[in-house]
Amino acid sequence: MAQEPQTVEPADTPPAPPHPAVQTVQQRFGNAVEEVVTFRDEITLRLQKDAVHDALQLLRDDAALRYDLLIDLTGVDWRVRAPRFDVVYQLYSTANRHRLRVKSGVNALERGDSIATASDLWASANWLERECYDMFGINFAGHPDLRRILLPEDWNEGYPLRKDYPLRGHKQWGQYH
Repeated sequence: MAQEPQTVEPADTPPAPPHPAVQTVQQRFGNAVEEVVTFRDEITLRLQKDAVHDALQLLRDDAALRYDLLIDLTGVDWRVRAPRFDVVYQLYSTANRHRLRVKSGVNALERGDSIATASDLWASANWLERECYDMFGINFAGHPDLRRILLPEDWNEGYPLRKDYPLRGHKQWGQYH
């Protein structure tokens, strides 16, 4: 298998300064920042779920950062990890032309866990959070209308994007023409 080329810098080269968004969030939330990962010029901030809403609001409202666009919000099922799910926010600053990924771990709805809604920060979060709720069973506390968006209201066959969901579903369905 081919390996990625690695860039080797001389030992006397100082490390690059942290990204302004990372610096701002670390200064304000300190211990709530669990991890900062930079890979291929993409920055990912992992935060504790109790700090996510306030950090997202800071990233949106800070005059220097201005992450004014929520590009996407989705879930990732890790199945064997605790907490089981990641909620992933893809942010973009139209003024600065910067991208930032923010992640936080949360357990499922049936375990009584939830993460704060971002629908009060970006209107686009409304339907994206409903999709995560519908497909993964992730609860968004404070969401104004958290109900199914893709599946029928009476769907009781589980959450189709979870890794333990059967590939062919729970039932045999007839063919549709």
